[in-house]
Amino acid sequence: MATGTQSGASIWTTRWTTLTLVLFPVGIAINFVGKYVAQALKLPLWLDSIGTVLAAFIAGPLVGALTGAINNIIYGLTVDPVSFWYFITSVGIGLVAGVMARLGFIRSTARAIIAGVVVALVATVVSFPINIYLWGGQTGNVWGDALFTALTLRGVPLWLASFLDELVVDLLDKVLTVLIAFGLFKALPRRLLSQFELGEGELRRTA
Repeated sequence: MATGTQSGASIWTTRWTTLTLVLFPVGIAINFVGKYVAQALKLPLWLDSIGTVLAAFIAGPLVGALTGAINNIIYGLTVDPVSFWYFITSVGIGLVAGVMARLGFIRSTARAIIAGVVVALVATVVSFPINIYLWGGQTGNVWGDALFTALTLRGVPLWLASFLDELVVDLLDKVLTVLIAFGLFKALPRRLLSQFELGEGELRRTA
């Protein structure tokens, strides 16, 4: 049973059931909806990892990582091939979100915010080298790229400007993503959560 004080081995424990497999299409659908809403409202955010984080919260890091990976493969095949480049970012988001959940960071809103910051840092570290290779360091986000331009004009090294470009967006995007996933997790029926390894350990703390 997974708990907030579990061993390193149990953090990675996954209960593979039909419900676990159902999380993949559900998580991917939520990711698509989040991305669509962000684009439709012209938000300077991505909101394309909510389903990945929720799957990780419910069933652990391996399920979160697989949800993120499958999401990028499907999106890359159907909408935008660039999504393949950020495959590892989605995997990282799912892994870290799941680990943070099993370490007890979905017990309160304050802890969920901390988890969001950690997820943002990991996403930034993984993504900014890809941004440098593909886009000369920019993200395509209006806020981040405005900062990138200002920094490079002042002689800041490309790698640092690119890192901060990604970070300034990821901090808001991933913290909000984690908080939305946290809210959805809290709203799920306890009977449903009890079917998952993580749910059993967290039911008393999320009630």
